[in-house]
Amino acid sequence: MKISMTPFLIIFYFFCSTYAYAHDVHGKQQGIAVDVITKSDTSWDGTLLPHYATGQPEITILKITVQPGATLPIHEHPYINAGILMTGELTVVRKDNGKTLHLKAGDSITELVNTWHYGKNEGKVPAEIIVFYAGIKGKPITIIEKGQKK
Repeated sequence: MKISMTPFLIIFYFFCSTYAYAHDVHGKQQGIAVDVITKSDTSWDGTLLPHYATGQPEITILKITVQPGATLPIHEHPYINAGILMTGELTVVRKDNGKTLHLKAGDSITELVNTWHYGKNEGKVPAEIIVFYAGIKGKPITIIEKGQKK
């Protein structure tokens, strides 16, 4: 029995051309640029990110504005989140060891998870940060430490 290679070649060609098209759509077409801002499996302090939580996922995107001289309350996030500082400067500090991260406009951050920390604006203009949270529906994305004002 003789088997024709033509159907296999057609399928192979279709597979390859589909892959090439998908690849083009994500940044190789003229007039489109894709830049990776952040890709990480660790928080900004080098701690490995936890496994994703179980439950119905819920994405939350916040724009947080911190005025000059303002300090956020000590808090933690039970879920993975990341952000990009759009304007100003922001300093993030771990409560337990004082480890500090200084951000300026355009910098990204992969936030701490289940670690008490706070942010403060030591600059002269408002700090605006856009933060993306991969949370669970109905669960808080930020927990304020007891005794802290919201």
